[in-house]
Order: sequence, then structure tokens, then C-alpha cells
Amino acid sequence: MNIENINLETPYLSLDSEFYDLSDPIPLDEPYLVSFSKEAAKLIDLDTKSVDDPLLVSLLNGSFTPKGAKPFAMCYSGHQFGHYNPWLGDGRASNLGRTNGWNLQLKGSGETMYSRMADGRTALRSSIREYLMSEAMHHLGIPTTRALGIIGSKTKIIRNQMEKAAMVMRMSKSWVRFGTFEYFFYRKEHDKLKALCEHVIEESYPHLKNDEDRFYKMFCEVVESTASLIAKWQAIGFCHGVVNTDNMSIAGLTIDYGPFAMMDDFKYGYICNHTDKIGRYSYAEQPNISYWNLTKLSETLVPLISKERMQKKLDEFGSSLYPNAYIESMREKLGLELKLDNDLELIEDLLVALQDGYVDYTLFFRTLSHYDGDRSALYDIAMNPVAIDNWLKMYDKRLEQEVVSESERKKAMLKSNPKYVLKNYMLQEAITHAELGDFSMAQTLLHIAEHPYDELPEYEHFAQETPEEHKNIGLSCSS
Repeated sequence: MNIENINLETPYLSLDSEFYDLSDPIPLDEPYLVSFSKEAAKLIDLDTKSVDDPLLVSLLNGSFTPKGAKPFAMCYSGHQFGHYNPWLGDGRASNLGRTNGWNLQLKGSGETMYSRMADGRTALRSSIREYLMSEAMHHLGIPTTRALGIIGSKTKIIRNQMEKAAMVMRMSKSWVRFGTFEYFFYRKEHDKLKALCEHVIEESYPHLKNDEDRFYKMFCEVVESTASLIAKWQAIGFCHGVVNTDNMSIAGLTIDYGPFAMMDDFKYGYICNHTDKIGRYSYAEQPNISYWNLTKLSETLVPLISKERMQKKLDEFGSSLYPNAYIESMREKLGLELKLDNDLELIEDLLVALQDGYVDYTLFFRTLSHYDGDRSALYDIAMNPVAIDNWLKMYDKRLEQEVVSESERKKAMLKSNPKYVLKNYMLQEAITHAELGDFSMAQTLLHIAEHPYDELPEYEHFAQETPEEHKNIGLSCSS
């Protein structure tokens, strides 16, 4: 399918008009292509040769409207840093419609009725970060929104300084958020809340459509998918930075990449968002805050579902769903096939050893994937190898209980522990080049993002520990 043949549907517009505002994207001045994801294009059956189609930039700029598209901004509210904000919504995004199960959205498309006095634009730097990271997370096996392409422009915007605006086309199975439910609950519009549930079931949980207990079962699946998602975040070392209820997907996806980070040297209490003064959204707190957000979602569903039933499911999040998902992810990273009772202690002691050892999180696990009893390679990457040595003694004893061979263990671990993740210093280098008109680094990082578990000799330097001056830096929400 070429760009001219894209045909969109807009089932969200069948809901009451309060759910959205019809809002056409406002094109950028003198747009130009920064990057195009052929892997994302395949999801909507778009010809990968579209990268050479002059119409691509028009599509990404909102000046070409596909057949069936009816651009709109979605309404929602949410708890931000623990405080309820009744009026949020897509303040800089235009939803075009749905094709092949994917909702297309232009981020940075200009003002909407939800812009709250802002310009509705996104900076090139933040757009590059979201574009690359959403693709990287997918290839790491983590549920996420995707990104088709990104354009830059001559349009100027003011953030901390004068910057150039960009636009990225995001793709998602659903853009409905916990905060969408909050909007109608706090306004006591229970009929619309019910209609929202029906839409979500149709879009994300269609197997429940004819089930008499579908609302409760939908909630259960949201709890389960959220537990699984956060466990994957923790295992890979991903820090979101702004886990507000309006940034939580009802479909269990990673959405809204703002001041995120991949862990450099392991630091359990790492805060990647320097706006977050108290560490509400630190790496350590991500499981807890996700549970808190789920409780807020459950409160909105009380008009439709028994509070007691939902609380029992919420209790499972902390007692079994999240812990079991996290332990299982960590077993895979450690090459452990058997499930033994003392595995949690081994994992907890490892986190202490990593922090005390001042060692790069990703590099440690990739190095451990080659472990054959010789500890020298692991000593070499730790500032305090004694901490690593003490843990390896426990690990050796645990491996003695395994039934798989050493070669089988290594092979499995190399598929669970990426060699490459996109760290903030890499993304910043791509941004610096792009702001000067050189997009080669962005393309390089896209290639690396698509092959995180492969050996790429020409990019070996990206697999090393983060340079000291760039380790665990914080970012702001500004974009």
C-alpha cells in the first residue's frame, strides 16, 4: 500500500462529542524528513519504499489527509504528581484515525482546545527521543506505542531557549488512558463512563465483548497487563520519569516518552526527571506508583463494578502479579530455568551488589551472559569488584542446581540481555547532530534500536559503559 491509498476509520468519534474536539493539524514551515521507520510501516501495510515518496513529508506534517481521516484531539484528565488535574487532553496531538489496528497520531501538530495556553508544538530534541525510544522498546520486547516517522522544520518555538519544532507520527493500539476514565467519573457522567468501557473493550479486549461480566474482566486484564509491563521496565532498567495517570495506557502499553532514561550505573533510587524533587517516579517507586494509579482507575469504575471485587484484584498486583512477573523476567536474565524459592533472595542480593559495585546495568548482564566461571570480565566493569565477587559466589551455587548446560544457558541469556540500549548520552549526540542538519546519527541509533541483541562490531563502542560525565543525568519535562 502506498501513502495515497491509506484508508482510515475513526471509531472513537462514535462516542459523545465531549470525548474529543475536532481539530485539524497545523502544518510546520518548510518541513523535512528526519527519519522513517520501515519496521513501523510494515504494521500498517505501508510500502517501505514510501521513504522516497514526496507525499511522506506531507503525511507527517498533517498537510496531506488520508482517506477517511477526521482529525481530532482526545479529552482526558489525570493525577499529575499525585494531584488531580480536571482538564488535560491532547494539547499538542492530532489523531487521524485507525488502520490495521493502529491509531495514527501526529504529536506536535499545533494548538487544540486542550493546549492550556501552550503552543501545541514539540521540539526536535524531544521528538527524536520519543521516535527512537518507542522503536527501541518494541525491539526489546516491551509493549509500547510505535513511531512511523519524524520531520523537522523551520518553525521556531520557545522553550528554555529558541528551538526548531518537529512532528512525529505515533502509532498505538489505543490512546485511551487511565485519565480518560477519571475525566468522566469526576464529572459524574456515568453513562459516558460506561460507553468508554464499551469502546475500550471493542478496541483492546474484543474477546470480552459478549461477556456479561466484561467490565470487571476488563479491569482484571488492565491490572495484569500493567503488572507485566512494569516488571519488564524494571528488568530492563527503564525509567519513565512521569508515571501520571494520564500517562498510563488502558491497553498496558508504554506511552508518552518524556524525561525517560535507561539505567547507566545501577542506582535503585535513580530519578531521571529532575522536576521530580521527592522521587515519586524514581526507578524504585515505579511498581508502587503503578499500583497507586490502578487504585485511581478502580475508583472511577465503582459505578460499574463492585469495589470489593476490584480491591481483591488490586491486592494480587502486589502479592503475586507484579512480583511473579518481575522474578520471572530476572530469572531469564540470569539464565535460570528452574523456579526455586530462594531465587528472590538471589535477585535482591544482586541489586545490592550492583549498587555497591558501581557497575553499568546493561553491560553487567550482557557480560554475565558469557560467564563460564571466570570472573575477571565482571571484575573489570565494576568499580568495586568485591561486591560483585560476593554475589557471584551465590550465583555459582545456584547454577549448580540447574539442569541446562552452560552453553544452553549462555545462548538463552544472550537473547534476554541486550547488548545495546539507547542511553541518554547517545540520544543527545543524535539530537546535537540533527540540530545541525545531520540525521546520520539518528539513523544509526534506529538501526541499533532494531538489533539490540545482535553483535554489531562497527557499533561496539555503544555497548560500553556510559562515559562518567554522562551517567544517570536527569532531564526535564520540557519539550
